[in-house]
Amino acid sequence: MPEFHLDPTLYPGRPADADGRLPAETASYDLLDRLGVPYRRLDHDETPSIEACAEVEALLGTEICKNLFLCNRQKTAFYLLMMPGRKPFRTKDLSAQIGSARLSFADADAMRELLGLTPGSVSVLGLLHDTGSRVQLLIDRDLLGEEAIGCHPCINTSSLRIATRDLLDTVLPALHHTPVFVTL
Repeated sequence: MPEFHLDPTLYPGRPADADGRLPAETASYDLLDRLGVPYRRLDHDETPSIEACAEVEALLGTEICKNLFLCNRQKTAFYLLMMPGRKPFRTKDLSAQIGSARLSFADADAMRELLGLTPGSVSVLGLLHDTGSRVQLLIDRDLLGEEAIGCHPCINTSSLRIATRDLLDTVLPALHHTPVFVTL
């Protein structure tokens, strides 16, 4: 397995140079800057799994959230679930709480269409692309007790630390998404 490269500098805000940055990533920074939401950023190689994020989490000083893009069997209802990164996910624990008989992972095409994201880069900030509000945000209540959340800026080669209150009180209202809180 190749060595994982991580720039250990915790940057305040967006990269000074946007060259090589994807539009979805730049849009994330534009949103946070426009809203006046402070954030810290780490740059690193692609993180293929939540387990690969341990060093990133240590530098950020917060756990990276697990973000799961889900849908019902008919693919008519879509959900973005935010939960603690190392907490196991059990579909049945969630299905009853949201009134869905069966949930599964939504496919890459739906992810691209609704959130403008690719697999591995799912983030709450992807909701900025859900202008039709077709995706329901679900947040595990365990995250509410955290001072900050860790997430990607719509690409898994950077990670952000954002105050939980800023996410809930500023970012989500600006994106016109009201979360449903669940217990997993």
